[in-house]
Amino acid sequence: MKIHKAGYSIILVAFLLFSSLIALLVYTNARAIVFYPLLTFFILLFAFVIRFFRKPKRNIQFNEKEVFAPADGTIVTIEEVEETEFIKEKCIQVSIFMSVWNVHINWFPVIGKIIQLLHFDGRYMAAWLPKSSHENERSVVVIETVNSGKILVKQIAGALARRIITYAKPNDACQAGQELGFIRFGSRVDILLPLGSTIHVNLDQKVTGGLTKIADLPK
Repeated sequence: MKIHKAGYSIILVAFLLFSSLIALLVYTNARAIVFYPLLTFFILLFAFVIRFFRKPKRNIQFNEKEVFAPADGTIVTIEEVEETEFIKEKCIQVSIFMSVWNVHINWFPVIGKIIQLLHFDGRYMAAWLPKSSHENERSVVVIETVNSGKILVKQIAGALARRIITYAKPNDACQAGQELGFIRFGSRVDILLPLGSTIHVNLDQKVTGGLTKIADLPK
């Protein structure tokens, strides 16, 4: 299993911390009834940290009209919204909630060019709440598609997340399935699509980043 680079420092800190705690238990001759449950707990917690930063290999097929899920998780929103900050027009919003058990890599959902990138500090409410889209810490990426106008991808921090990583840079070309970034621990990704897009997912559906087609862009 490959580990994502976003987790290197956290895994190292966790290893040093757990090793120190185990060494302390050994040094103080902790009783078996205390030592072994704590040892098991530390091992399981460390395994969880490693698993959280896993980097799966995915073979992605795409074309310029297809929109793929930008993250693993569950569809929590499909609705028409008025986007007033960046695209400034009505859009279809599809939101994916990522639990701590999901892969937390984010992928570009379409082929296009990055025309705007912004980061906003904010709150850390539960990511499944609708107002988290506007009030939580978030990173916004606006992409000009090949022939279907602009789409917006929003990385949103959740109640546990405190670090959004975005690899996108303005004026870079992007491909569907290319890494966009990473969000540490529970979080959410919104994607805003042009009206007329054909949606292929349903509420509460589980999706896989870079593999599940969520929409076709309008012609």
